[in-house]
Amino acid sequence: MLGAIIVGIIAGWLAGKLVRGKGYGLIGDLVLGLVGGLIGGWIIGMLRLPGPNGAIGALVVATIGAVILVWIVHFVRGEV
Repeated sequence: MLGAIIVGIIAGWLAGKLVRGKGYGLIGDLVLGLVGGLIGGWIIGMLRLPGPNGAIGALVVATIGAVILVWIVHFVRGEV
């Protein structure tokens, strides 16, 4: 559980750095990273790709999901 939270924080931070705009703070990044991990896992499953192995794979999947989620949040807020 703690590992997933740490991966979520890092993924949210990375997504904040990869997508232009102002960040959402530590709590916002944590939430975006955790939800992004779920979205990334869902996308990987829908594409029928093998799941990630280890912390690096989980971080990549969570970051991809968090970036998609940040783009969606920016779009909904009219920041795009």
